Amino acid sequence: MTALIRYQLELLLRSHRLVPPALCYGVLMVLGLSGGDDPLGGHAWSAGLLLPVTAWLVRCAVTAEPAAARACRVAAAGARRVHRADLLAALLAATVLAAAGAAAVLATGGTSKAGAGPALAGGLAATVACVLLGLAVGALCNRPVLPSGPFGILAALGAVVLVLLAPWAPAHVVVKALVRAAEHGDLDLAGAVLPALFAAVLLAVAAVAAAGELAVRRAE
Repeated sequence: MTALIRYQLELLLRSHRLVPPALCYGVLMVLGLSGGDDPLGGHAWSAGLLLPVTAWLVRCAVTAEPAAARACRVAAAGARRVHRADLLAALLAATVLAAAGAAAVLATGGTSKAGAGPALAGGLAATVACVLLGLAVGALCNRPVLPSGPFGILAALGAVVLVLLAPWAPAHVVVKALVRAAEHGDLDLAGAVLPALFAAVLLAVAAVAAAGELAVRRAE
């Protein structure tokens, strides 16, 4: 599995497919961060951006090679392992962006009303939740679940909007909790952030498992 992930990361780097989502994330982070603001607001902005960016990275990973080359990998390692390696490569790329974004928030942010410890914990939880939800969206809105054409892109955009704006969605819950805490200083870790993170983990695991099983069936 390590070799498959490394191959996919090298393919993404050589093909420059990582550049557009990374550049988009970086530009929007620069536009959204202000020096001296509460770090929780910056973490909320970064987490919200990472959801569509991660879904974009997943699309880059699963469409990075021609069908013939992918078929060779599937024949050598199996459809499930190949697809999971693609998803994990996208997840690693998103993690690097998330780490850079968190560093930027900490470097430019001021003192949090919720306290340094809760702000860091809340920011980390929101970031992980949104990255995992972006992974789930990407896994369910690209091949082998959906075709790689425009329909998959539209489905991913709709899913991102739903996950970010629906009141019951984990991403909406964590981002709203961080924004509220940045304004009032009352970060609800136990009642809002951590349950949403747990839900995001479950959704990501289920989405990756479902995509892997479908990849096996489509390869048979």
